[in-house]
Amino acid sequence: MNLLAAPRPVILDGDPGHDDAINILLAHASPELAVLGVTTSYGNVALERTTRNALVTLALIGSHTPVYMGADRPLLVPRLSAESVHGQTGLDGPLLPSPAREAEALHAALFMIEAVRARPRQVSLLPTGPLTNLALALRLAPDIAPLIREIVWMGGSLDVGNWTPAAEFNALCDPHAAQIVFSSGVPLTMFGLNATHQAIATPARIAPFRGLGTPVGEVVAELLEFFAEHHRERYGWDGGPLHDPLTSAYLIAPELFGVQPMYVEVDTSGGPSSGRTNCDLWRVTGRAPNANVAVTVDADGFYALLTERMGRL
Repeated sequence: MNLLAAPRPVILDGDPGHDDAINILLAHASPELAVLGVTTSYGNVALERTTRNALVTLALIGSHTPVYMGADRPLLVPRLSAESVHGQTGLDGPLLPSPAREAEALHAALFMIEAVRARPRQVSLLPTGPLTNLALALRLAPDIAPLIREIVWMGGSLDVGNWTPAAEFNALCDPHAAQIVFSSGVPLTMFGLNATHQAIATPARIAPFRGLGTPVGEVVAELLEFFAEHHRERYGWDGGPLHDPLTSAYLIAPELFGVQPMYVEVDTSGGPSSGRTNCDLWRVTGRAPNANVAVTVDADGFYALLTERMGRL
């Protein structure tokens, strides 16, 4: 971590969501990052609820970061949602404040375009939900592709899926958007389930957040405890994987992660493997890598970083 470097401008694009909310908190607690805006899409719950959840999370820390609503549905396929994981509100569990303000009038994709054009080759995009907003931005303004510094996406998987045997939820929500992004030429790092499942929020890792003795620490603990219930029932795990904050953590402390360049193609067939991120681990296709795929996570180091940063809020 280089605390002397200028903060990196980032846009957080997500579908909050327990882990998205914690990612918003982590980014705002970290001087290495300058959050230009939070953009929202459908995903874990409908767009109106994900947007409210982003505003609620920012109200928790008194942040005035602008929020921009984006896509309310995928490009081509029917919309999915994940209330079974995140509850009806998308942030079930803790008692949260009401939003302090409303979302901006500008569409999320248009905000991305404006922000990237204003800061060529400086802005990192951190999508942690379906890639529809980013795909729309790239289609509306193809000129921004070489101007984006990088994309760090939570989605996909090097191995198995979680919503179908083949596909991870964010990729399955809009496989056509994901394929647009992977074929854009923008430097891209993918944090798939194979990596995020290494970062389980066990009771021992949750306890230090409550031990901070702060409102934010208590909310994070309650979010993680609610999130854990689904994963205990479905997988028998002693907690839930903290998917989305790995994207911000990667920019803050890249030494905690191991990534490997691969060619990744998203299955858009509509068949049983639709949404699968086909990762060419062994270079059998002969195609040049178009992404860095996360393969290892120092989970203890990640939770130590996250706890320390939550203590700043």
